[in-house]
Amino acid sequence: MFDTIVIATDGSESVRRAVSVALDLAERFDAAVHALYVVDEGEVESSPDQVREEMRAALDDDGRAALEDIETAADRPITTAVREGRPATKIREYATEHDADMVAMGTRGRHGENRFLIGSVAERVVRTCPVPVLTVRQLDESEHDGGDGVRDAAASA
Repeated sequence: MFDTIVIATDGSESVRRAVSVALDLAERFDAAVHALYVVDEGEVESSPDQVREEMRAALDDDGRAALEDIETAADRPITTAVREGRPATKIREYATEHDADMVAMGTRGRHGENRFLIGSVAERVVRTCPVPVLTVRQLDESEHDGGDGVRDAAASA
């Protein structure tokens, strides 16, 4: 059912559960895994001219660290990539270029709860991506995650 899964990360805490769920699916279906980080050109371009290159380099470093975290969590070799541009557009393009069967991502990114239920990037990807998008929300402290990214049924009873 799934041959290629793209995990979109921004390096935030909220993406960890999405990574766990996506890696579990990849293992179950023996799917190839691609992890993608997008340096947001909007963040770079909105920074002052004198620090723009430093901002780009810092975001690139953050991306490489986020991808290393996914590589460490994976029990298989994965393909990683850093792209620069508008995150939703680059995620959609990457999924299309690599003939992905699914994109997995968190619902809230580094900018926190700036959207009511789902982050603006996740919302755009869900609306525009030609392949299914699995959005995985971060559990609240009152909810229990058994460590496999799946909510513990006993905790919800």
